[in-house]
Amino acid sequence: MSTTNVRPESGAEPKSATARPHRRPAPPTDPQRPAPAPAPRLTGRLKLVLAVLLVAQFMLAVDFSILNVALPAIGDGLGFALSDLQWIATSFALTAAGFTLFFGRIGDLIGRKRIFIGSLALLGISSLVGGLATTPEVLLAARVAQGLATAAATPAGLALLTTSFPEGPLRQKALGINGALMSAGFTAGAILGGVLTDLLSWRWAFFVNVPVALAVVLVAPAVIKESRPAVRPKLDLPGALTVTLGLLGLVYGLTQAGEHGWTSGHALAGLVAGAVLLAAFLLIERRVAEPLVPLRTLGRRTVAWGNALGALAFITETSLVYLLTLYLQKTLGFSPLTAGVSFGVLGVGTVVGGLIAPRVIARTSTRTALIAGGVVQTVFTAALLLLGTTTGAAMALLLPATFFGGVGNMLVIVGFMVTATSGLPDEEQGLATGLASMSQQIGITMGTPIMSAVVTASTAGAVSASAIHHGITVAIAVNAALVLLGVVIATVLLRAKGTGAQGA
Repeated sequence: MSTTNVRPESGAEPKSATARPHRRPAPPTDPQRPAPAPAPRLTGRLKLVLAVLLVAQFMLAVDFSILNVALPAIGDGLGFALSDLQWIATSFALTAAGFTLFFGRIGDLIGRKRIFIGSLALLGISSLVGGLATTPEVLLAARVAQGLATAAATPAGLALLTTSFPEGPLRQKALGINGALMSAGFTAGAILGGVLTDLLSWRWAFFVNVPVALAVVLVAPAVIKESRPAVRPKLDLPGALTVTLGLLGLVYGLTQAGEHGWTSGHALAGLVAGAVLLAAFLLIERRVAEPLVPLRTLGRRTVAWGNALGALAFITETSLVYLLTLYLQKTLGFSPLTAGVSFGVLGVGTVVGGLIAPRVIARTSTRTALIAGGVVQTVFTAALLLLGTTTGAAMALLLPATFFGGVGNMLVIVGFMVTATSGLPDEEQGLATGLASMSQQIGITMGTPIMSAVVTASTAGAVSASAIHHGITVAIAVNAALVLLGVVIATVLLRAKGTGAQGA
């Protein structure tokens, strides 16, 4: 019997000896819609880079406040006159704030990794010298060296952070953790200084830096990659000198105003000299071929107003610590150690704020984080106006208010860091982070003298507990008003499209 070939029907699959199960065709893809990019992740090396940079930045923040509680003990141990104790803090603050922008550009010239490691080595050596000091002159020289190390390490570390992490969620996360640790470090410094001074000696407030600095110096060379602009810029020496001396004059004037009042001759001389030199700096920057701070960069909304918001954020929160320290010790009668420990809640709030800030920015916008954080900080700072003289009621208000105020403040700080460093090429990151670091250092430095001057003016020389409480209340009101000013700036001046505030 012969077989005949049967042609399959059109469109039908010819059957083979081995039948294959029918597969449903894949759904059609839209050629216009690109496949979603994988979410960026922190690699093992980036985690190590982040850890090294964050440890260093936390230590730098601690140094701003670790000696505040120890000042009387240092005075007794080394024979400082009472009127000269302020120079232990002022000598550090002057150099840390005044040289930040200058060293930020030096990092662009010789390499940010190199200056970061070198400045941490200087910090370790100067801390060892300060801890071993036997005369006021040696200790003040060590504090100046610590300030110079901080002025160099802070912008270099921040530039290494922004250039190591691509712009977007990873950088926002890194800046969020960095901001949280910087703010928490300032609070932790007050606590750590009290603990070390009470349990060991004020010298350990210096010695504690040595092993940390040594560890960073040993690990960083193998972990961090060098970062510098492709084209090495020339150093604008006239601009560097005028901006450095101008900032020194401004910070000196503010510290003198906090100590002696706004009408003090030294305060007025410093403020006027600083203003004149900064005006001269702007004129120089218009004319030199390669300015230290190109005015086109300084004229960007993100850079100009972002740094203004950053300065306000650090002015208000660090000075609030000073005001509440006065309140806890002078009004409620707390010991320095107990007062320092009370700020642990504020430290927790700043850490929480730093961790949630990148998520808030990712889900909304940078501008929203700035506004929301400012509103929260304003509300809970204003709530402190209700602080009375009864310990139980006062702490029931102070602890939650400082916690939520710290959360709000950290939303602003992370928003400021993202705003001030976004949308700029890597070759301008040294400048951008130098400006951001300068705003941070000036804010930390200016806050306490400003609020101290407000308290001094409000008390009119009276030293009674009620007069000091009144002065603190007035200063808290000024503090809340400054936070609210930041909310207005973010709302009005960062609303234009293209400011770099995401989604603004």
